Amino acid sequence: MRILLKVLLAAALVFVLLVAFAPPFNAERINGMNNVFPHEPYAVSEKASALHATLNVADWHADSLLWSRDLLQRSEQGQVDLPRLREGNVAVQVFDSVTRVPSKGTNLEDNPAVGDKIRLLALADDWPLNTWFSRFARAEYQVGKLFDLERRAPEQIKVVLTQADLNTVLAERAQGSQKLAAVMGTEGMHALDGELANVQGLFDAGYRIAGLTHFFDNKMGGSLHGQSDEGLTEFGRAVIKEMDRLGMIVDVAHSSYAMVEDVLALSPRPVIVSHTGVRGACDSHRNFPDALMKRIAERGGLVAIGFWDTATCGRTAGAIVDNIRYAIDLLGVDHVSLGSDFDGSVDTPIDVSEMAALTHIMLERGFSETEIRAVMGGNQIRFLQQWLPQ
Repeated sequence: MRILLKVLLAAALVFVLLVAFAPPFNAERINGMNNVFPHEPYAVSEKASALHATLNVADWHADSLLWSRDLLQRSEQGQVDLPRLREGNVAVQVFDSVTRVPSKGTNLEDNPAVGDKIRLLALADDWPLNTWFSRFARAEYQVGKLFDLERRAPEQIKVVLTQADLNTVLAERAQGSQKLAAVMGTEGMHALDGELANVQGLFDAGYRIAGLTHFFDNKMGGSLHGQSDEGLTEFGRAVIKEMDRLGMIVDVAHSSYAMVEDVLALSPRPVIVSHTGVRGACDSHRNFPDALMKRIAERGGLVAIGFWDTATCGRTAGAIVDNIRYAIDLLGVDHVSLGSDFDGSVDTPIDVSEMAALTHIMLERGFSETEIRAVMGGNQIRFLQQWLPQ
């Protein structure tokens, strides 16, 4: 027995040393993730190009920090990096940390909380040792990567923590800067590791937005893709109250219908749906029904239209615009924005450098300039200016 224990300990030590000193696996590249559907270059008229250059484009959701790319360098891999954000004239980008994904047949309808793909990614891509065992550590690691970008290129990116931070970047852009305002969110409060005190920990680390669930039920309550369909638990209610106290924005993307209703009843602050479609435009389980979207809008919330096929029921930039048009007609122009889900293990018809294609298509389809300015960034910026901490 003693010999067997020594063998197991030796094997474990060898495994740790191999992982610690091996080069990163680059799971994104090896698995062929985050692609752009092949297409001819998008036509962008002079009128659309001129209008797009005057916009402050903003997007509510990208998972780019999950991967091993250096986002300061332009890459042919993935959908977002700093050079391509500048090419797309993006002023504000929300980055999200992903801290756990079930490993057993992830789907849109019914996922047990079994397995942990992000642990496997952490091992493969040489994340720090503590991230192998702690979801909170994974959240800290990913926001740390964002601050590292700011440290290495302060002229290109500013991590926004307050309303004043955002307004400073926007003022610089009005003078010709291309600096990006970056806001940090997390995709699912399982990142708390079950500890209420970690809400403050996320806030102190730089998080200003938090999704409540992801693809499985957690201690907060039910996921849209989980098995319980429950609303907020007592722990979940305590988390929402703590987020309200700190001034963190609640993101109900991936939440069960009951959880959304509970949040709307509990919190005086409006919520966002950071990356989604609308059921009336795309009959997918991924998308909330129209009536629930109206409830969110009536409370002052924002609905951010995603770019991938189970959100839009299409694989073209035109399908994204179709869903934007439907959402504006349903909810009003002040409640619709962009939530690409770039680099979120989805394939999209554009990468972030091609945002002007959306402006062009909207103009072609008769959108007003007011509608285009609102959806392409104005609504998101107004919301952040009001609801980020002062």
